[in-house]
Amino acid sequence: LQLFRFSAATWNSHLIHYDRDYAHTEGYPDVLVQSHPHGCFPVEVVRRWAAGRGELRRFSWQKRHLARPGDLLTCSGHIVDTEDDLVSLELEERNQEDQVCATGSAVVALTHNGKDGS
Repeated sequence: LQLFRFSAATWNSHLIHYDRDYAHTEGYPDVLVQSHPHGCFPVEVVRRWAAGRGELRRFSWQKRHLARPGDLLTCSGHIVDTEDDLVSLELEERNQEDQVCATGSAVVALTHNGKDGS
């Protein structure tokens, strides 16, 4: 269902995303997850992490490995730098076989909501 929705939202009608037999003719083991989710999943992780504490200012990503329906994709990240109110993050998405499917980076601008400036 998620693959169908991404294909519909992005007007991506390439057969490798829904026709297993056709995907085989292009040398793939199964239908493939589109590229867009590999960028959307890490963004969602950052947005949830920053919720109420900051705002996503920059994001970039690169797809590194294919994913198939049923793969367990896990996104993680860590802080690599802080400067003033900006936090720089490195991100990655891995499958159940610990292969890196996507890498990325993000910058979050922190907000200060407390009376003491924190």
